[in-house]
Amino acid sequence: MKKLFALTLLSMFASGGAYAAANEPVNPQQEKMKACNTKAGDMKGDERKAFMKTCLAAKPEKKQSKMAICNEKTKGMSKPDADKARSECMKAS
Repeated sequence: MKKLFALTLLSMFASGGAYAAANEPVNPQQEKMKACNTKAGDMKGDERKAFMKTCLAAKPEKKQSKMAICNEKTKGMSKPDADKARSECMKAS
C-alpha cells in the first residue's frame, strides 16, 4: 500500500512538472534558437556549427517608425514640397 501511494505521488509530481514546462512562455532566445534550428535543416558538423553561430549572433533589424520612413523619403526636397510629401506619406497606410 505504501509503494502504491508513493508511486501515485511521484507520478502526480512528474506530470505536474511537464504541464508547467509546456505552459511557460518561451523567451526570445528560445524563439531565436528554434528559428535557427529550423533554418539549419539537414546541415551537419562544422557547417551547422558555423551557421548556428552566425544565426544566433545576428541582431534583429529595428523597425523604423512611419515618421522616420517619411522623413527619409523627403530628404533633399524644399521645405514646402517636403511638408506636402511628408503629410501624404503619413496619411498613407
